Amino acid sequence: MKGLLISAPSSGTGKTTVMLGLLRALAEDGLAVQPFKSGPDYIDPAFHQAASGRSSFNLDGWAMGPRLWQAISVQGAQADICVAEGSMGLFDGVATRGQQGFGSSAETAQAMGWPVVLVLDVGGQAQSAAATALGFKSYNPDLPFAGVILNRVASPRHERLTRIGMDRAGLPVLGVLPRRGDLALPERHLGLIQAEEHPDLEAAIAGYADFLRAHVDLAAIRAAARGHALPPPPASLPGPPAQRIAIARDAAFSFTYPHLLQGWQEAGAQVMPFSPLADEAPHPDADLVWLPGGYPELYAGKLAAAETFRAGLRSHAQTRPVHGECGGYMALGEALIDKSGTRHRMAGLLGLVTSYEKRKFHLGYRRAILEAPFPGFAPGTALRGHEFHYSTILDQPDAPLANVCDADGNPVPETGSRRGRASGTFFHLITEEERA
Repeated sequence: MKGLLISAPSSGTGKTTVMLGLLRALAEDGLAVQPFKSGPDYIDPAFHQAASGRSSFNLDGWAMGPRLWQAISVQGAQADICVAEGSMGLFDGVATRGQQGFGSSAETAQAMGWPVVLVLDVGGQAQSAAATALGFKSYNPDLPFAGVILNRVASPRHERLTRIGMDRAGLPVLGVLPRRGDLALPERHLGLIQAEEHPDLEAAIAGYADFLRAHVDLAAIRAAARGHALPPPPASLPGPPAQRIAIARDAAFSFTYPHLLQGWQEAGAQVMPFSPLADEAPHPDADLVWLPGGYPELYAGKLAAAETFRAGLRSHAQTRPVHGECGGYMALGEALIDKSGTRHRMAGLLGLVTSYEKRKFHLGYRRAILEAPFPGFAPGTALRGHEFHYSTILDQPDAPLANVCDADGNPVPETGSRRGRASGTFFHLITEEERA
């Protein structure tokens, strides 16, 4: 599978803009382009899908074992080219090895044989940018390296001086992007806003594609694509936790890993979306209600007023399981306090009370050993996931759902909770831990 990985020395250098513009430009040229996201990010894949017309899948070297990695990677088997977007800086990962590695974008590129396109913000420097790029190229000599795209170039003179450094270092320049302040995507506290919330996403992506066409050598980028041979037929994607799954899907609840949804549907499960913000109840025939993560804190007033939604949840939980992840977990609780200090009533299936008035940053991989049944998994099962939120627990009177630790094995106090047939976690499920 031929492909490339778009990465950078750090976050905030413009790699997402490059990624979206490249996906759309290649698709406009008639290529079937398969996007991927290296790492556990929940938001970028929806932007990738909007740009390419194909579902984007996460590849995660810490959380995923070889069977799941294989099943996800071959989603690009029918594509003409794969393009992956890295997370953070190229070599950034955790300290303790997971099932395959430390979770860095460099590991993804090396595992797939995809050369790295390094996006460099060269603002405030010229020839010195080559030293940075050369360091990234030589840090791991076994890592395939395609070249660099220079971003935020101020003038023709700035470009000429920067190119002198790249020529001296022997680094191909694949594109030069002039400085433009209108190319940034809107952000909020978890990073980019959700794709569905962008006021004019299609126009923005079309603009990125035009910008890249004008300033990037697309032919050189296509020619640089490489990849390892396809693996043998893979194991299937993770199966469904129930046959009929009612899943909340709107601006408040949108973070579900694409490989899970696709695996559920490929196994024949019926996925039935509903909108809590529209005060819709889950389908009465559902075997399971699943509330994904998202931004319930931005819509707490509407959720508090959604009587039909809450009544439907309570009715379902009398006989069948209800599970929430992160934002969905908070919505299952007793109350959510927004950043202004206003307390909003939630579903009350769990005793959890969370607050955004007292913000605390929670970020990282999670390994959880279940102490009680979890939809689709028995007690004692080891799960891998990722946690990213700013909420603080003020009260959590229910029994813990799991024994949870971070990537380095340190205990995490956010253990999830359970009451009756309701359960919730702050981590987003990626997969069951593979056994050797």
